[in-house]
Amino acid sequence: MAEARFHHYGVPTDKKSGNEFYIEAGKVWATSPDDNPFRIEFLRFDADSPMHEAVLNNTHAAFIVDDMDAALEGQNVIVPPFDATDTLQVAFIMDGDAVIEVMVER
Repeated sequence: MAEARFHHYGVPTDKKSGNEFYIEAGKVWATSPDDNPFRIEFLRFDADSPMHEAVLNNTHAAFIVDDMDAALEGQNVIVPPFDATDTLQVAFIMDGDAVIEVMVER
């Protein structure tokens, strides 16, 4: 796998936060890990979110990579790459019981 740099720790929640933004593709409200001293991103999913059950119900670690294809090669991909924002593409994999978010900044 390509080199990966830690970016944030994602935590599903049902509590609304004042600084959330909406990610249409995932039907999820998210906070920015840049606003948290521990790089935590809180995620509040809509009831009809298309995200995989493992992403909806578990915490995840997120990593920045330079090459999405290389990072996903040979991995158990549970959410294929999608554009989370205009400048960020993400995908989710399972590594054993761990949910991992793979991110490419453009």
